[in-house]
Amino acid sequence: MKRKLIFLLFLLAAANIQNAQVTTLGKSVDYLSRYIASDEFNQLSVNSIDLALIDSIYKKALNNCEHDISDALFILTFSVIPYNHIPLASPNIGLRINIPLPHSVDSIYSLKNKRLPKIIFYDSPKNEFGDKDKLAHFFGSAYLAYSSSWFDITEIIGIFVEDFEEKFYVQSKVDLRDIRADNLGNIFGKALKENRNVLPSQVFSLYHLTLFRYGL
Repeated sequence: MKRKLIFLLFLLAAANIQNAQVTTLGKSVDYLSRYIASDEFNQLSVNSIDLALIDSIYKKALNNCEHDISDALFILTFSVIPYNHIPLASPNIGLRINIPLPHSVDSIYSLKNKRLPKIIFYDSPKNEFGDKDKLAHFFGSAYLAYSSSWFDITEIIGIFVEDFEEKFYVQSKVDLRDIRADNLGNIFGKALKENRNVLPSQVFSLYHLTLFRYGL
């Protein structure tokens, strides 16, 4: 599922976040989930490509966070996850536990998942799910890249979480589009440091233009 997301959960625990802050995260996740599940968003999807829908979700998160980019990226990471828990297992005793993730009530959660943008790459699967799960990779990596100022923490996190996931995460396997979304999110977060007006669609579009320009 989410390499970077698992580490974000560790950050939450390590920072010993107050209940009020956890409640704020839950409320913000619910707010964005309701937007994605709304008729307004559904109508927008009729006339827009999925990359424009991602921009719309990002802008909604910025408004909700009073244009605090770091907060918006953090909340987005949890809001676009199409799962409500992370399954972990002990490698020694075989104990399995589900770590719950913040999410809306079931009806909103299900509708949000149905309406999440799914075609974000040229090779996104042409099925009902597509690449919906790549959005959390993208925004999670963007959050880490934007919020880390003294060195490029994303590479170190990747190494640490890769080892953790191999030992503890149930049904973990490498998906090259996961890595692609991580890398593009990293680019997006760094770009935001230079220009606050950069949008997710611009990063995805530049990737595709470069890909086809040089036949990569």
